[in-house]
Amino acid sequence: MSSAYNPSILELKEVCFSYSKNKGLINDLSFSIGEGEFMGLLGANGSGKSTILKLGSGILKNMSGDLNLWGKPLGSYRNRDRAKLISYLPQTLDISLPFTVKELVSMGLYPYDIPPALKVEEALEMAGLSEKANSHLSDLSGGEKRRTFIAMTLLQGAGLLLLDEPLANLDIKYQIELVKLLKKLRQDRNISVVMALHDINIAMQFEKVMLIKDGRILGIGAPEEILTEENIKNAFEVDVKIIKQIEGKKAFISYEDNFQEDHRP
Repeated sequence: MSSAYNPSILELKEVCFSYSKNKGLINDLSFSIGEGEFMGLLGANGSGKSTILKLGSGILKNMSGDLNLWGKPLGSYRNRDRAKLISYLPQTLDISLPFTVKELVSMGLYPYDIPPALKVEEALEMAGLSEKANSHLSDLSGGEKRRTFIAMTLLQGAGLLLLDEPLANLDIKYQIELVKLLKKLRQDRNISVVMALHDINIAMQFEKVMLIKDGRILGIGAPEEILTEENIKNAFEVDVKIIKQIEGKKAFISYEDNFQEDHRP
């Protein structure tokens, strides 16, 4: 967590935002992301996850409050300079682009006059796409297309990755591999990651989670402290049963209200 030994990269203070004048979506939001942090962002559809990531990336402008990137107002950075510090991957990707995998990944170099240390081929290998380098996007599976955009994000070389549902449409194998890849980047390069996701079991692999509802934080901290049955019910309006496995990890299983105890596995 952010501390004197883990300086803040991105900090939001009492940030408010609304798409409509009559109703606020993000209300007095305050949190920070430190160097090397690995945080999962959870909440029901419409809770504000995507909006928070867009505010943090500078795509959306807050109506009030402060957003600081490395201690400077986020809005004071030129687009190219900000892109060197923050990489944002949206939930909806344009997969109709007429490019090969390698061509699209190479676009991650656009902020730079002098290329960063990471090479295109290395980014492709990290995302498991070396054999697909010359394939056109139209010939890829949904999961391969998403990994192509992730490789482009990696090549961009920013120290903070804001990822909106990057595991969507990925097979379980690639979900696991992507999380492992992000953890390795954090370990090897001290990269910070904020990832919006829905899978609570995957969220248990993060060191920190933020649970939100209606644009407000329900809790932020270690997953075992935040992802309680009560908090999950409040955020998602669904009853869950937390079962601790032998190895000490937690599994989350939801039940309908009319289920009887003897119907449970």
